[in-house]
Amino acid sequence: MVDERDILVSGDVISEPERLRSILARGVDAALQGGVEGGGEARVVRLVVRLMPFDPHDWLAAQDLMPRIYWHGRNDDWSTAAVGSADRAYGDYGADFDSLRSQLDVVLPGSDARVRYFGGFRFDAAAEADKDWKEFGTFSFTLPRFVLMRGAERSMLACNLLLPRDTRRRQEILDEIGRLRFPVRTRPEALPLPLSRSDEPQRSAWARSVAWALDAFGDEETALKKVVLARRVVFGFPESLDPIAILRQLEADTENCFHFGFQFSEGAAFIGATPERLFRRSGRRVWTEALAGTRPRGGTEAEDRQAVGSMLASDKVRREHGYVRESIRQALDPLCDEFSMAGKPTGLRLARGWHLVSRSRGLLKEGVHGSEVMRALHPTPAVGGHPTGRALQAIRQRERFDRGWYAGPIGWIGSHGAEFAVALRCGLVRHHTLSLYSGAGIVDGSDPEAEWAEIEQKIGDFVKVFGLS
Repeated sequence: MVDERDILVSGDVISEPERLRSILARGVDAALQGGVEGGGEARVVRLVVRLMPFDPHDWLAAQDLMPRIYWHGRNDDWSTAAVGSADRAYGDYGADFDSLRSQLDVVLPGSDARVRYFGGFRFDAAAEADKDWKEFGTFSFTLPRFVLMRGAERSMLACNLLLPRDTRRRQEILDEIGRLRFPVRTRPEALPLPLSRSDEPQRSAWARSVAWALDAFGDEETALKKVVLARRVVFGFPESLDPIAILRQLEADTENCFHFGFQFSEGAAFIGATPERLFRRSGRRVWTEALAGTRPRGGTEAEDRQAVGSMLASDKVRREHGYVRESIRQALDPLCDEFSMAGKPTGLRLARGWHLVSRSRGLLKEGVHGSEVMRALHPTPAVGGHPTGRALQAIRQRERFDRGWYAGPIGWIGSHGAEFAVALRCGLVRHHTLSLYSGAGIVDGSDPEAEWAEIEQKIGDFVKVFGLS
């Protein structure tokens, strides 16, 4: 996890907080002096300190710097907790993937390979955000000031400096170092129980939306084949919620997922555990997957095999999954010199259910930028529908709430790679409330009650965190 261009400010493994802050402060002073001498081209350098193992959730919860960010890729060896902002790429209503690219291209090309901006994008950039999602923007990507990386047996703390700009922020950065905390692990407190629940749409309105979609499938003028309709379930609590405590428990209870948290102020945090990769890029290599089709977990291995077999045998599920497979092929094949997809889907096991997944890989053509991959893939039919344009129109017409970052791309971008997941199985924490978002793919043959039950099963990961079923 240490790049050859990183500045290792101490060869020792540090355990004392005061010594760590002192060593880091001296490293910052030296690096900022070098920044004055290094010319005017924007670049990021990382100062790295080796630490005794720290739990990233404990560390993140102890910090008062904003934003607070958490990222743990599916089955990755390292988890990342980050605070503060050395730089931010931000776009409001009307911004697009090109806006993000133009901002990041000012900094990333001349920066260390391990430098990463973390953030996300709205599901529907063409829709203006409501008050709950305003501070998240159409997109927001942060280069954190401080990044704690935790592996199996060790931790590292990195301080990102944006040169030459940070040469004018010396005292501000030193003050931020002084605010860093390194807590002793404590036993997590029990999460509060909710006092209220509201569903949007309610069950009767949901049935009407599904019926509308089924009628639309038979209308040749609409040409609609699939639409993913979502629900928002809002829980009210007797006290303000700690999003890091919820995320900690959620990660412990959900396997085979990307775990994420983005908190830009005390009042709002977006957290979740999503099984779906949008894409991963390393140089010209790109990996992605089609994820569609759902069944609950069985109580035995035989019942689990039966659940996967029933998806593979279902005409409805095969059609739903097939739309996603074909859309990915059509999106990536023109951008690649080589592209291949698994011949048939397999089962992806989660804590409470199964999905069908088809994995693919490609070699991007010379000069293809990650923003082009994102534009080509998002939204997939797994979260929007098929064809995409018609499905988005249907979602705007039928849904009465703002999806915000739900079902949008979330992850990180670096100079030589990127990793993005689709923000599913997620919730927006705002003071005393938790809004959970989930959707179901509606195709010809869908049943409103069965689709309602599928969404209940999906939000079960969050409900279980609070000790409820």
